[in-house]
Amino acid sequence: MQSYTIGQAARLLGVSPDTARRWADAGRIATHRDESGRRLIDGKSLAVFSAEIAQGGSGDDDASYTSVRNAFPGIVTAIKLGDVAAQVTIQAGPHRLVSLLTREAVEELGLEVGMQATARVKSTSVHIDRT
Repeated sequence: MQSYTIGQAARLLGVSPDTARRWADAGRIATHRDESGRRLIDGKSLAVFSAEIAQGGSGDDDASYTSVRNAFPGIVTAIKLGDVAAQVTIQAGPHRLVSLLTREAVEELGLEVGMQATARVKSTSVHIDRT
């Protein structure tokens, strides 16, 4: 059976290694140590845990309520403002998402390079939520 390091599990779950480590320390996900002392999570346990957090969310009280199911939390890496339109680029883990929206929407959301944001994808549209 395949096992994953805390870092690998964090990438698969879309969280930071510190978050995955805290979850393991709190007993939310079981770990074991290999012969070199690294903490590992077995694949079946990770799959079950992944499905559980997808069903119930991550437990964040600040979670937004939306019908859009494909959410990519990340960091704003670029904003190109035009007179009417804007282009916002978000790096969400290994994913780079680019959204075209109105300049007014960018200003109302207060989006700036370096801040956290979530790109939500539904059909062919990308929605940006400030997080």
